[in-house]
Amino acid sequence: MSAAVLKLAPRACFKAMPAASFFPPPSTLRHGYFPLPTISAIARYYASKSFPPHTVVTMPALSPTMTSGNIGTWQKSAGDTIAPGDVLVEIETDKAQMDFEFQEDGVLAKILKESGEKDVAVGNPIAVMVEEGTDIAPFESFTLDDAGGEKAPPAKESGEEAAESSEPADTGSKTSPSTLPKSAPQEESAPQPQESESTGGRLQTSLEREPLASPLAKALALERGVPIKQVKGTGPGGRITKQDIEKYKPASSAAPATATAGAGPTYEDIPASSMRKTIANRLHQSMNQSPHYFVAATLSVSKLLKLRQALNTSADGKYKLSVNDFLIKACAIACKKVPAVNSSWREIDGQVVIRQYKTVDVSVAVATPIGLMTPIVKGVEALGLSSISGQVKDLGKRARDGKLKPEEYQGGTFTISNMGMNPAIDRFTAVINPPQAGILAVGTTKKVAIPSSTEDGNGVEWDDQIVVTASFDHKVIDGAVGGDWIREFKNVVENPLEMML
Repeated sequence: MSAAVLKLAPRACFKAMPAASFFPPPSTLRHGYFPLPTISAIARYYASKSFPPHTVVTMPALSPTMTSGNIGTWQKSAGDTIAPGDVLVEIETDKAQMDFEFQEDGVLAKILKESGEKDVAVGNPIAVMVEEGTDIAPFESFTLDDAGGEKAPPAKESGEEAAESSEPADTGSKTSPSTLPKSAPQEESAPQPQESESTGGRLQTSLEREPLASPLAKALALERGVPIKQVKGTGPGGRITKQDIEKYKPASSAAPATATAGAGPTYEDIPASSMRKTIANRLHQSMNQSPHYFVAATLSVSKLLKLRQALNTSADGKYKLSVNDFLIKACAIACKKVPAVNSSWREIDGQVVIRQYKTVDVSVAVATPIGLMTPIVKGVEALGLSSISGQVKDLGKRARDGKLKPEEYQGGTFTISNMGMNPAIDRFTAVINPPQAGILAVGTTKKVAIPSSTEDGNGVEWDDQIVVTASFDHKVIDGAVGGDWIREFKNVVENPLEMML
């Protein structure tokens, strides 16, 4: 099997790396010393048992911040021949389902991690490859220990935060995912029985007294509608446990009333995906660490809609502008006029700084089947409307297909979230995408009657309006500055020809 390179293809291209960066020198292998590779993707060595020469394939890092992944469908079985570029297995990260392509000739000798395996750490063995013509029968007894064993998966929070972060990891900033403070894990433990102390209050009868039960048992009883006072505890000191609640059966007289409830739970527990966990962690971090305040404004978009119609009519099918394309451009213009909004809070080498960006990279919120993603349109201040429109359509499609590269959703200096396509939403507020300091929430377009004076007397005119709400991080942006930004944004939207200059 020739020394080659591994191609990682998340249905998008990853740059190939030299084979030397993956494999240690042969001399180190013969002496039983195996240094860690710079990128944990593949390792070649001879096991201590009498196995033919082989290659151990390990869980690859499909992005700079990936720490673990889930095994999807294996496209090859043990004994199948592999050609360069063949898809070996599908790997699920917190962002997408990705194809893992192998760039060497060989034969798949053994699968070490079956389809459905969860949270396999980067660098852990997943399969064994051999050269063509090698007898694979000895590998039936090949185990993970023979492949060097596996390491424990890293803490979920760090990997998931890095995957969703609008800033790439390890940038030297203390606000990057690898340096964010991590909350201590909370382990649930049953409280130890304690001798009660006198409170000086009135003695309670046994009927009035609260049953002795664990917090988990109380929560489960409330969820299932179990009368906890009728449950006999089997724990220490008569304590009611979770098992007591699960085993509880109502008295026969209550059977007709509870027949439906006894048939089974009236709900379904759906396991949270890696993407959903990442979104939850990032939003929780944002609300805890970024003191939000909100500024709302009502904008007239009648002129903007007329300009959009005129441009689309004259485009001859070359482009089709949306209202959101105009709003993205308006965000960039407002950020250049009020640069304090185009900033982020940073802690670098123990020093707190506010980083102010010279370009405006707008993250555009896109709803996908696996959750919300924010692909980035970079350098919007220098782009025309047709270019913005083309990039938004391309990024949105690839986000929904799970084909975005990490650099296409990590970064950004400002975010826009538009729910105007839903006519039921007049306005809403959005959560800041850290470490950014601002996000704009856009509602739907409404026709509003505006009083007007005419030669025939007083009358009304119909105006197309939208309500936008900006969320700002008060650590970075003072209230007056946020007000200045929304004023500049309103001015550009209501005078859209300024975007053409």
